[in-house]
Amino acid sequence: MARIRVGRVGEQIKKELSQLIQNELKDPRIGFITITGVDVTNDLSQAKVFLSVMGSEEEKEASLKALVRSSGFLRAELGKRIRLRKVPELLFKFDTSIDYGSRIESILQQLGEENGKHEQ
Repeated sequence: MARIRVGRVGEQIKKELSQLIQNELKDPRIGFITITGVDVTNDLSQAKVFLSVMGSEEEKEASLKALVRSSGFLRAELGKRIRLRKVPELLFKFDTSIDYGSRIESILQQLGEENGKHEQ
């Protein structure tokens, strides 16, 4: 039963953080960010926030640094929006699954094109 609550809290944190980053943060270093997932520990002390950032590597790093610097503000706002005894510590990480998936897709497409040339 506790695992269901952890999942619900994670989804609520994901939803609220998305709104906060989009509407409340005014840092120009923060680029186009998508929150792809939130993993919350069983004791709700930490939340790993997985991000997908559009742009170059420098822009991704700048966005991550800006989010880390604003994590105190984000935690305070989460505390106002979600009723929890203790708001989890936010740990921001890049979600590489989208890049990995697009790389696999391009490899499969290349193989398909090569296979089509050999059949002719």
